[in-house]
Amino acid sequence: MGRPTSRVLTLLELLQSGGIRTVAELADRLGVDGRTVRRYVDHLVDLDIPVEAVRGRYGGYRLAPGYRLPPLMLNDDEALAVLLGLVVGRRAGLLTATGTPGGTGTATGTATGTAGETAAAKIRRVLPERLARRLDAVLESLAFTAEPGEAATPETGVLLAVADAVRHRRPLSIRYTARDGRRSERTLHPYGIVTHAGRWYVTGTDPEVDPEIGQDRTFRLDRIADARPLPGSFEPPAGLDPARRVLSGLAKAAYRYEVTLRIHGTVEQIRARLPASVASIEEPVAKEGTDPHTEPWLHVELRAERLDWLPPVLASLDRPFVIERPDELRGLVIALADRLAASARQACDPDRTGH
Repeated sequence: MGRPTSRVLTLLELLQSGGIRTVAELADRLGVDGRTVRRYVDHLVDLDIPVEAVRGRYGGYRLAPGYRLPPLMLNDDEALAVLLGLVVGRRAGLLTATGTPGGTGTATGTATGTAGETAAAKIRRVLPERLARRLDAVLESLAFTAEPGEAATPETGVLLAVADAVRHRRPLSIRYTARDGRRSERTLHPYGIVTHAGRWYVTGTDPEVDPEIGQDRTFRLDRIADARPLPGSFEPPAGLDPARRVLSGLAKAAYRYEVTLRIHGTVEQIRARLPASVASIEEPVAKEGTDPHTEPWLHVELRAERLDWLPPVLASLDRPFVIERPDELRGLVIALADRLAASARQACDPDRTGH
């Protein structure tokens, strides 16, 4: 008597939902007896799907970690959730690039898409027509308020190697290509992986600069061509906040202009227009007897490749400010103020506006 394939696949779906399933529970869900359940389990094992038996009063069967991903059973809602997640992740630039099978941590440089795109294609190919129509209806009616993120996806093997090093506090040897195209090989003590504005970053220290304290480093994962673990281990600093470190590193990155300002207001007011990834804020030490409710003058530093975007941002702060440097910014702010004043005067003169 041949094995009923549909029931074997149903058994796999039940086991993939997690936990231990008793023989009695499986028999009831499949509409068979316990002996047949065991035969179905043997069939899954024959297919190299790692099902293990758990003995004891609350024993039964469960899926064990295997050397490869077994056939994945998804119901309608799960399939739609996965595909929508892949669509949103691809648009935000938060999917990994296709790379060498097996994830060795070495980028081949021949990837033509993202792993998310290939995964979505595989799921779409096996969707029932009824479910595919539902998905198409969602995608056709879906709109985004933000522009698609820049494709800067890390290679899967690199991402996994870095994550493993972060978890086990192991040093890494990485091959990195900087923004200006220079390539280098260096040692990294990775503290954490951070996603920001559609890109992946790893933050840590370079122990070769100073074996005692190292030097803060932030690297884009998509620019890492290879990541390999090194012997030894390290201890990250107490109170570590990887996201804050990455944002601070981005604000201090080398650009054409170094801008320093003094702004009269609170940190919250300034951060509303100049987030931590753009500017660093230095708060003065409160002097004894100073009213804590008085808004201080804060020292703000930022770096930029262009200055034309900054005058409108400073105007939108609606707070008193002083430009310390560069002089070019002062001229751009004056020019913007003149244009705004001229526009305001025109609005009050019907003869000049043509209304």
